[in-house]
Amino acid sequence: MTELSRHPLDHLTPAAARLAAVFARPKVLAVLCIVALTGLGWLYLGLLIGEMGGPGAALGPGMAALDLLPRVWNVLCSPTFGVSLMPEGEWGVSGFLLVGLMWMAMTLAMMLPSAAPMIYTYAEIADTAARKHEKVVSPFVLTAGYAAVWFGFGATATVAQFALTKAALLNPSMASASGLFSGAVFIVAGVYQFSSLKNACLIQCRSPFPFFFTNWQTTPRGVFRLGLKQGLFCFGCCWAMMLVMFAVGIMNVVWMALLGVLMTVEKMTVTNRLTHAIGVFAIVAGVAFIATSVVAHWPAGAN
Repeated sequence: MTELSRHPLDHLTPAAARLAAVFARPKVLAVLCIVALTGLGWLYLGLLIGEMGGPGAALGPGMAALDLLPRVWNVLCSPTFGVSLMPEGEWGVSGFLLVGLMWMAMTLAMMLPSAAPMIYTYAEIADTAARKHEKVVSPFVLTAGYAAVWFGFGATATVAQFALTKAALLNPSMASASGLFSGAVFIVAGVYQFSSLKNACLIQCRSPFPFFFTNWQTTPRGVFRLGLKQGLFCFGCCWAMMLVMFAVGIMNVVWMALLGVLMTVEKMTVTNRLTHAIGVFAIVAGVAFIATSVVAHWPAGAN
């Protein structure tokens, strides 16, 4: 299948033959899949943020940096499908759809890069099988199964965002309106970094080869299920860090990028030093959020 020299494509045009050569290589497909879907996720998020307008600082810590960008940002990122569908923060069918798409874009932007080693491992095994003329399934099917888990998380997060907004814990800019709430989220995320469940899922994410070797499938349904299982391992590893977005601002691309990098690097390391360091930082940050909130609301008469 991948040995194109054994299967001449003279009957195709040169352009079609080159395209066929690309799609005959699972490893190339895996890279294209990750890059394209991650790029689409970040592009959609950029368009949404551009259309929101207003000071970037209102979107969460670190987002004030956007105010330093040229005004062309707002010109290029001003589609009509964005936050204008939720006037004054009102939720409706279009609002739920918008927020749901936003969360799905976030999962593509943040989680697919961290899944790259897993997808590429599958592609390498599939590439070897294809060279032996064995039946293989495209890594796109594996990625679809993986993404389905995180799309499910995105749907759940959409409902959670609605509830938190109604409870006045999130403001119309999708940023936290409560230091106590932000602190609690950070502490939960930090404590989870030291849990046995986190460690068990992280081990699976770091070493996907044994999983694929013992559970290899040659049908689209079987490979999709492999993607689902790997997505569940990834969810068990990263769900708490994803919840941090509720604390720092859901549209905070600075924290999106930071958390995405941390989750990717975490899966590429061989020890838990980074995992535990993230946990310590999150707990300290959570305590700081809570302490700051308590001091800010301390009765004036106590001075």
